Amino acid sequence: MQLILAIHPITEIRFGENTRLDGTVLVTARDELRRLASQLPGIESVDFEIVHPGESCRAGPIFDIVEPRAKAPGGSPDWPGILGAPQTAGGGTTHVLNGAAVTLLREESPRESRGVTGFVLEMSGEAASASHYAKLSHLIVIPHSKPSLPVHAQQKAYRSAQLQIAVHLARAALDVTPDWTQKLDLSAAESRTALPRVAYVGQIFSRQRRPEAEEQILYGTDTEGMLPTLLHPNEWLDGALVPSYHTSLGGAETYFYQNHPVIAELYRRHQARELNFAGTVATIASADNFDRERSTHFAAHLVKWAQTAVQVTDLARDRRVESALLFNLPEVNAIICIGGNSTKWKVPPVARVIAANSGLAEMLAGPFEIESLNVVGVANQQGASRLRSMVY
Repeated sequence: MQLILAIHPITEIRFGENTRLDGTVLVTARDELRRLASQLPGIESVDFEIVHPGESCRAGPIFDIVEPRAKAPGGSPDWPGILGAPQTAGGGTTHVLNGAAVTLLREESPRESRGVTGFVLEMSGEAASASHYAKLSHLIVIPHSKPSLPVHAQQKAYRSAQLQIAVHLARAALDVTPDWTQKLDLSAAESRTALPRVAYVGQIFSRQRRPEAEEQILYGTDTEGMLPTLLHPNEWLDGALVPSYHTSLGGAETYFYQNHPVIAELYRRHQARELNFAGTVATIASADNFDRERSTHFAAHLVKWAQTAVQVTDLARDRRVESALLFNLPEVNAIICIGGNSTKWKVPPVARVIAANSGLAEMLAGPFEIESLNVVGVANQQGASRLRSMVY
């Protein structure tokens, strides 16, 4: 399976008469986007705002962040199982608007373990410096769903609208020559038997919570009863996966899957002939001992004879490394700690707040104290965090 990413750098998003690329500027039309979203079930109306890197702006609560991408004819479909037929993702050419993001807001606070603010997009200040998303140009989508819509149907409408808009924007690049291309392919003519074989096992859902009704996570379906599943790395990067609706599982926005840093680094080292990237396994985090034994044994069977490095997040509230220790097994060769949830910032008032209702806007205006887990793009359990735990 070969995937070619056709990269179009985007330095700015503007509103105009129609959707097009003007050099590195993405131009789009509000009316055009509204017509597209209004055709989707569950959506009554949609508003749009544009946010620039470094702007004194705060938006939230964030439902999801998506990089605009569109498939060229002849490859796999856009978002198979959600927007397209449930065919295998990861083949053909995908046009990427690098530097742009489609960011959709929730109409209500998600609460759960993310608190009243939910995930917040910070575009300036100290908290923003810890998030890659502050460096992107965002088209903010503010949905207004139909009254009395069940929560699961509302969130399904959010997902469909956001992905449709992201694909629509990226289709402006289909007839434009990209600045550069990246070929992602595990096959190689020469032998790689002398190189260490490395596989990636990634958790895409936690059994601590049940999927919502009709929730679309893997190829348009949920993960209930899922066993560890072999995936080609390209499937992760090209539309097989979207994150759960549950914000408490945070740090895995759709943008993260599209640019998965662990998979991208394994690909880089594979192409540099430093290792042999053998493939990936998608699994779910377990909620009890039976589930854990079943999941780990099946995953281990798929990646036999591998040395094991475990990547974990420090959730110890007392900031003691002893409390953070989760694994103490002889089979674990290394533990990589990718930060924790004890970092907090006092965020100042900002010049501009974007929210789906006036109550949320007033709450987000600042100043207030916010934890790293609530700033979107800061804490990530799967390798995209800029935090690290240190023992003094």
